[in-house]
Amino acid sequence: MEDDGSASVVTPPAAAPELPVAATAARGARFAGAAAEAGPAEPGPKERIGADDLREVARLVRTLTRLRREGRSGEAHVLLNEAAYWPAVRFPLLAADMERAGHAADWATLLWEAAATLPAERLVAAADALTAAGRAEDGEQILRQGVVRPADEIGHAALALADGTRHRELRALLDACVRMRTPQDAARTAAPDPGRLVPLLLTAARAVSEERHWDVLHALRVAGLAA
Repeated sequence: MEDDGSASVVTPPAAAPELPVAATAARGARFAGAAAEAGPAEPGPKERIGADDLREVARLVRTLTRLRREGRSGEAHVLLNEAAYWPAVRFPLLAADMERAGHAADWATLLWEAAATLPAERLVAAADALTAAGRAEDGEQILRQGVVRPADEIGHAALALADGTRHRELRALLDACVRMRTPQDAARTAAPDPGRLVPLLLTAARAVSEERHWDVLHALRVAGLAA
């Protein structure tokens, strides 16, 4: 993407624009596989915002504004797909600058793309960054959307977070899981490794309420995952 404030973006072929390679890979693998492909998770919201972050966000918003003005919606959507894979620290900047420029609908699209395609570690890091910047509603939204995945994928993602000692992100993921999924669906996330995941899942459920804890425990027992 090139932008000096006046130069136009290179127009892709007339056929529907292809997503970036990184986007297509993550979209297919989703949680477990994508986590390995994407490498280490992005740092949490305590990472400092650098000059490069400010510059790239401003450049994206300028380019998006021009594409929308010229009616080039396909290229605009590709741009949003690419931004969904940016470091977590840029998400609050994107939110503020896009809304200020009148692109609230595009910000909602970017959030949806992030929730649908990012591996769990990076999804939770983005949610953390948004929450830390005072955008808790956006952070909760991508977590809610992100846990609507096959249960075993969430389980594998939780194991990856636990192995990486990313306990804050692990708690956020399981909290969203037990809040947003039925007790039966939440229980199925423990299937990849019941010995490790059942205690974590029950701890998350108890933090929601005693009623949710007993509901999840009952579902685990019915599924044969807990005594």
